[in-house]
This record gives sequence, C-alpha cells and structure tokens, in this order.
Amino acid sequence: MKTVDLMYQTMLAELAQRTMDAAWTADFPSEGRFITMEVKGKRYWYFDMPDGSGGKKRRYVGPADDPEIAQRVEDFKRDKESLRDRRRMVASLTRQGGMVAPDPMSGDIVEALSVAGLFRLRAVLIGTVAFQTYAGLLGVRLPLAAILTGDADIAQDYTISREVEDTLPPILDLLQAVDPTFRPVPHRSGAAASTAFQTKGGYRVQFLTSNRASDDYIDQPAKMPAPGGASSDPLRFLDFLIREPMRTVLLHKSGVPVNVPEPSRYAVHKLIIATKRRTDGHFVLKRDKDLRQAELLFEALYETRRSSDFALAYDEAEERGPAWREALQEGKDMLSKDGQRMLSQILRLGNQQIGKEKTDDPQ
Repeated sequence: MKTVDLMYQTMLAELAQRTMDAAWTADFPSEGRFITMEVKGKRYWYFDMPDGSGGKKRRYVGPADDPEIAQRVEDFKRDKESLRDRRRMVASLTRQGGMVAPDPMSGDIVEALSVAGLFRLRAVLIGTVAFQTYAGLLGVRLPLAAILTGDADIAQDYTISREVEDTLPPILDLLQAVDPTFRPVPHRSGAAASTAFQTKGGYRVQFLTSNRASDDYIDQPAKMPAPGGASSDPLRFLDFLIREPMRTVLLHKSGVPVNVPEPSRYAVHKLIIATKRRTDGHFVLKRDKDLRQAELLFEALYETRRSSDFALAYDEAEERGPAWREALQEGKDMLSKDGQRMLSQILRLGNQQIGKEKTDDPQ
C-alpha cells in the first residue's frame, strides 16, 4: 500500500487545526462567555450568547474534562483565518498529496450539518464518507473503488443526544438548502417519524443511534433531541463503532471539521456488519464494500504500526459475548484469502504487542 508523503501528512494536521479554529471562532464569538454546568452528575461546558433582547442563548460545547476543549476555552480569542489559504491546502492535499476529497454532494451536505453544529453536539460521521478521511489520518493512499458512495450516514449516542440540551435547526431545512428535492423517507415501521432523507436523484442521508440494551427498540425510530427533529434508527453494534471518535477534517472546499470513528473500530465493525447484510440485490454490493474496506484498513493499520490498536479493538469486540464472537468468525470466513492472511498477521503482531500472545508463539 502506497503511503502519503510526510509533508502532506503534516499539512493535513495544520489544515485540521486551522479548520477547527475557524469553526470554533464562528461558533463562539467574543461577546459571549463560557460557563460550566452539571447535568446528571457530569460537568459540561456551555456558551452563553446575548440574544439582543436582554436575554441569552445557551449552546452546548462539550464535556468539561475534554482537555482539547478546556485548552480552547482557556485560550478563547478571535483569530482571523484565511479561507483562501485553507482552500489552497485542501487542493494541494487532494491533487498532489494523494488524499481523498468527497464527492461535491457529500461534501456540501456534511459542511451544512457541520456549520449548523452537528459535530459540536458530538455526532459522528460514519460509513464511506468517514472512510475517505482515513487516507489522511493513516497516511495511506486508498483505491477509488472503495470510497465511492451515494449516501451520508450520521450517528449519535442516544444518551449524549439527551444530555447535551442543545439542538440543530430543523434538519429538513438544512438539507433542502443544499438540494431542495430532499424529502423525508417514510419509516419501514410505519411510524410518522423519519430517520432518513432522500433527494429526487437518490442521494440519501440517514441518522442512526446505538441500540439501548434491548432488541425491542430495533425497527422503531428513536426520537433524538439534538439532530434538528430527525429521529434515528437504533442499530446493534453501533455503540462499539462510535465510542471514542476522532476529530479530523473532510477535504471539501476550505476543510470541514468532523468526528469519525477510530479506524481500528471501523475495521472491526465492518467485519461484523458484513455478516448482517441481506444476500440479495444491492445488499451484496454493500457487503462486498464492507469487507473490502475492512481489508484495506487491516493492511493500512499494519503498515502504519497500529497493530496494537487493532488488537485492542478486536479483543474488546470478542469480550462482548458469543454473538459478537460468532459474527467476527463469520466475517473472517467471508474475507478474501489475502484478507484472511492480513487479518491473521495484524492480530498476531498486535496481540504480541499488547502481551496477549508470546512473541515466539508459532501461531
């Protein structure tokens, strides 16, 4: 697998910092102030902004124990950012650096949601649009066939959505500002709530959440306070994927700050989810893409010395119970021969590094 030149990896890190700084400045102008509040025994940062009529509007910022947020609050100031400079950086990273830009539709949608505050409210971009960011995060070149998409998937933990006490503007308004043909998709359960929105051309945006302990919630849309009135589909295994997400930048226009799953978790999750796809029609294509993306990440994580990260994620999934172990084994059996070899290789090395397997073990 070809790697990305260190110069461009460094440039991506700089772009990500500038993009997050610019988003921070836009979200939190100097006339406001930061405060901390306790919610259900946990402390969070909020931002109070005068509303022009003697009152104030309060916005959620993030957990009080997040060191990056704490540092930004401490250093709070207005920094002017050069939009033109960041656009040039994005162009250089995608044209010369070998990193991946989303298709314009995906980029515009994610940008609109990001500007509205979706990722500030700790939502996580998942699916293929998130996978595209791993070229930069891991410093590898990803084949185009594995990164094409016609949809955007957004996930948020149910408890987080309830606790942030903040929300987006109406989600349909945000999407229709990008493409006026966006319409709610009727839910398969017959419920009035929608968890997905689709354009006349077939582009789909779907909202997902972690399943809350019982399968009774599956196939029933969950009412989520944070994403602008959109409900979310509860899915098994999703809590594993979106635990401890990473901040990065989507290479669209001048850069869009997003949260994405940690790459090792993404790889393990794809291995599991591939076994849950139906075996007819376009679901076969989705399953094949799941497996291909997992195989690419096995190789990328191995070559970039992240085998221990993968082994820890895989080990966590195995420890979640028999259904998880069965899905992992079934997913492994569905891999190509090269994919099975790479999975065994990264697990062996990773397990050695975390002390789960002896270095002289022939297995």
